[in-house]
Amino acid sequence: MSAPALASEGSVVISPRGVDRLRAGHLWVYRSDVRTAQAEPGAVVRLTDERGRFQGRAFYSDKSQIAIRLLTRTDVPVNRAFFAERLRRAARYRDRIVENSEACRLVYSEADLLPSLIVDRYGDFLVLQTLSQATERLKEVFLDILVEMFSPKGVLERNDPRVRLLEGLEQRVGVLHGEVPPEIQVKENGVAFVYDLLRGQKTGSFLDQRENHGAARRYASGDVLDCFSYQGGFALTIADRCARVEGIEMAPAALAAARRNQELNGISNVQFREGNTFDVLKEYDEADRRFQMVILDPPAFAKNRDSIPAAQRGYKEINLRALKLLEPGGFLITCSCSYHISEPLFLQILAEAATDARRSVAVVERRTQAQDHPILLTMPETHYLKCLIIRVLE
Repeated sequence: MSAPALASEGSVVISPRGVDRLRAGHLWVYRSDVRTAQAEPGAVVRLTDERGRFQGRAFYSDKSQIAIRLLTRTDVPVNRAFFAERLRRAARYRDRIVENSEACRLVYSEADLLPSLIVDRYGDFLVLQTLSQATERLKEVFLDILVEMFSPKGVLERNDPRVRLLEGLEQRVGVLHGEVPPEIQVKENGVAFVYDLLRGQKTGSFLDQRENHGAARRYASGDVLDCFSYQGGFALTIADRCARVEGIEMAPAALAAARRNQELNGISNVQFREGNTFDVLKEYDEADRRFQMVILDPPAFAKNRDSIPAAQRGYKEINLRALKLLEPGGFLITCSCSYHISEPLFLQILAEAATDARRSVAVVERRTQAQDHPILLTMPETHYLKCLIIRVLE
């Protein structure tokens, strides 16, 4: 792609349906609603309707089905100062809401009105994702602003998500500024974790669960079973409130990382072991094991709409078995990061699981992704994580 450009470089005419979508508050216009486009790939464009009326300025892609990503409905210059102000606003918001943690999401793409741009902070290091033609084209501009604003020791690009292929972009990982060591140590909720920013999940960690880890700690006591433990986020955060925590993880690399994080914090009442959660829950049910808390934080079971029925069965099975393992008065922390499983559907699945398990339950908290992953009210795609805290009454 050509060198970064900051001013509008072209124009796009969108259909009445595309106009209605933007007026309803969504930021995307699909290719089927683009009437004409006179713009380079990744350009910032001026949007108009078929009668020539101004509709906004936006990122343009000539590859993706998401052809338009709206930046502003106001007729203002989109230049370096524009992006710097958007980044400052995002950073100021995180300064207000992130507590007791050295890692957070600084920029959450559409929900910060910076579509297709992700910036995560791990202590003195930043991780950048440019997920469209436009943010890739402007990557050096964003990098320059971020370095000026935060003076990081290093900036890494984790541009390996498959969504970049839909934009005609290659997948790559590399250092953009300074140096990034193989491992970064940061504290979340006062607990130290070591992350591999180059090869870890997402940008190195599941930052969206950070606040849910802290919330679980308020209810934790006695013996706890933490399923899909990954690197120990839930287990290690709640350990000081518990008699014993058993963490189940299937991936050997994640299991090794969890044990290392345990040693780093000098925590002795957590035992991580390799296992398949479905098998372990069945085994413990048959053995009549009981816990004061069970935590379920599985990977996304529904990757697309076609997989929803199978995902429903999977969520019901693990939640049904988990409920049967809980003592009266115990708590189930249960999560779904599947965008295609809505909160109402998730609640329905849990109600069916409770009925089949013959347990009376009450929802004591309905939670979502951490506040540094804000939800744009008019764009449901920005809301994906559901976390419910459920109390077993009998």
